[in-house]
Amino acid sequence: MKKIIYLLMAIGFVFTACNPMEDIYEDIDADLAKEGIIANFDYTLVEDDYKDALDLSYANFGSDDEAKELVSKFLNEKFPYFGVTYKTDGSIDQASSATVTYALYNRIDDYSAVIREVEYAEYNPITGNNYGNFDEASHLQDYLNQEYPDAEEDDFVSLRYDYYSDGTNNTVANGFVYQGDGVWMQFNGFSEAEYEAMGESYPNFSSEDEAETKIPLALSTEDVEFGTVKPVMYELYSSGVTTSYTIAFMFNDVEWVEYNNVQPKRLQFGHDGTNWVPDNTITYIMVAADYAAVVSALEGTYPTQTASVGNYTNFDRRSGNAAYWSTDMLVEAVNVVLDNVAPSAEENQKYTVTFDIYNGSNTTENISVIKTGGVWVLQ
Repeated sequence: MKKIIYLLMAIGFVFTACNPMEDIYEDIDADLAKEGIIANFDYTLVEDDYKDALDLSYANFGSDDEAKELVSKFLNEKFPYFGVTYKTDGSIDQASSATVTYALYNRIDDYSAVIREVEYAEYNPITGNNYGNFDEASHLQDYLNQEYPDAEEDDFVSLRYDYYSDGTNNTVANGFVYQGDGVWMQFNGFSEAEYEAMGESYPNFSSEDEAETKIPLALSTEDVEFGTVKPVMYELYSSGVTTSYTIAFMFNDVEWVEYNNVQPKRLQFGHDGTNWVPDNTITYIMVAADYAAVVSALEGTYPTQTASVGNYTNFDRRSGNAAYWSTDMLVEAVNVVLDNVAPSAEENQKYTVTFDIYNGSNTTENISVIKTGGVWVLQ
């Protein structure tokens, strides 16, 4: 009704200000936000967003921190009418969320070098044994620092050497870039079996074009996150000399493609009741196994309540009922669930957990928690 009154006022408004309609629309937007319009959506920044709305020279960000700051402002200006809804106690019940895909400038240089073979006699001074191989990552760092004491940052070396792991001695070829302070970053090469799987008769390619075509098809896509960048090293053989080259590929959610120094990333933002802010909240809906885990973990503490959960696979939220689950008790239950489904969650990770309840009818409820000091606490 309030919005209708605003509009009626606008019809007969006498223009005594520079732009009175602008004030009216701002009031309407603010009113919509207060009413808690909830939206959960995906948004991909396009070139016009970077250059016009964000006033950047390039269609990418220079750091994740810059992305967090500027995307928050962008969402506040573009979607001011989305907000939150509140519970009767004043706490947030539901909050709007947006998963934003943005571009991050992240340069990865390419390198090349003639492969150096590590001789049998070179292993012993590093490892202290006579097996003719390395068997620890530190052995490679020690060897490189010994052989290249005057290395400068960005120097590249490629080695073919024997490495003992998991009961097997393997001949491998990897590249190493000097990072400074005695640290060499490794580029993994391919084994003979992997070259064979890519259709090669020898452990190398015949051309760069062939490598760029075959390598992305050979890289695994299983459990790979969107935007992952994978640098690798491959070998070319020509005129009796084997040269190594590095190249990077990026996973675009479907396949690996050659990387162009701009990395796509996704970041979740949530509305806190006032502004859009970076948010790492993960939503999780409890399944039957989760209710069973709660019963098993808490039946000694809450025998009546867990018996009800075991019978009905929901939480009784009828205040005064013997099987009633208070908010504090539900947080304990959520701790059990999340310790099972996300045991390696980092500090400050947030979860919104949805579960079935009975409050006179069958429905659902949400609890939002954050990991603090290794424990999931109510937000």
